[in-house]
Amino acid sequence: MNRVLVIDPNRATREQLGLQCLGHDLGVALADTLCEGVRMLLSLPVSLIVVDAAALRLTLQEQTVLFERVAPGVPVAVTVSAEAPLEIRVAFELAGFRVIARPVSVDELVEKVPDLASIGGSR
Repeated sequence: MNRVLVIDPNRATREQLGLQCLGHDLGVALADTLCEGVRMLLSLPVSLIVVDAAALRLTLQEQTVLFERVAPGVPVAVTVSAEAPLEIRVAFELAGFRVIARPVSVDELVEKVPDLASIGGSR
């Protein structure tokens, strides 16, 4: 089963997205910190990483390198508040991340990461 790793310090948000993933026949792994998420990536294969922008502590370049080293080729979607300035969203996009405004739904993930539609079930 393919998995989505959700990294979000907000337990309710993390679990809600996790349940949506399960409802779309996607496995899910949940982490509340970036460090915990990276530890999971070292031992657990995932098809997509969804991370709350607030959990990112490194520069965008350092963050990109980190994800590429621990999960090469795995797409990363960064969640931001609906009020996030355009400059922030564009910076994430230029760094290679997909940007999705919260609250996140699996349908939005499929829209931003088209390969995800073929990873999970056929909903």
